[in-house]
Amino acid sequence: MIHNLLKVRHFIPDDHVNTIYDININYLKSEGKTILLFDIDNTIIPYDIDLPDDKIQSYFDNLKNAGFQIVLISNNHKSRIKPFSEALGLPYVFSAKKPLKSGFKKALKRLDEKPNKQSITLVGDQLMTDVFGGKRFGIDVVLVKPIKQKTEKWYTKINRIVERKMLKRIQKRFPETYDTLNLHTR
Repeated sequence: MIHNLLKVRHFIPDDHVNTIYDININYLKSEGKTILLFDIDNTIIPYDIDLPDDKIQSYFDNLKNAGFQIVLISNNHKSRIKPFSEALGLPYVFSAKKPLKSGFKKALKRLDEKPNKQSITLVGDQLMTDVFGGKRFGIDVVLVKPIKQKTEKWYTKINRIVERKMLKRIQKRFPETYDTLNLHTR
């Protein structure tokens, strides 16, 4: 039964890049994307860093100046997420419970107006939480390579084992997509 829930297509991101800085923001704008949801841990910063540096601050300032609304969405605890989000001046959702939809719904409530899902892109580093959750919620997902896996929590390391198995299934069932997205570089 759980095998049926884990359909391979729900784990295929719309794009795959090395870092958040490699995301083609102009392309997203041209596609009508106006809202960006960002995971934090190992997407923006590694687990062993607490606050954004100047490069991260500048990146998010540029996104805001380009007209994007941004919400940080994380499965981590408030004590981890709040100081980071406040340093960037961004709304946030902690304990989001991705891949469940509830965290995404909370994130949308943090926005000024109710968006349509076609205007939203999620950026995250995990197939099992970010891609699966975003796809289940009906939004586009950009998958980034994890910044520093050595510092990940034990439960994320378990997710990575399952992720490797899912990547093999994607490669087998959708080899062209697997190659186009360079998923072999994970």
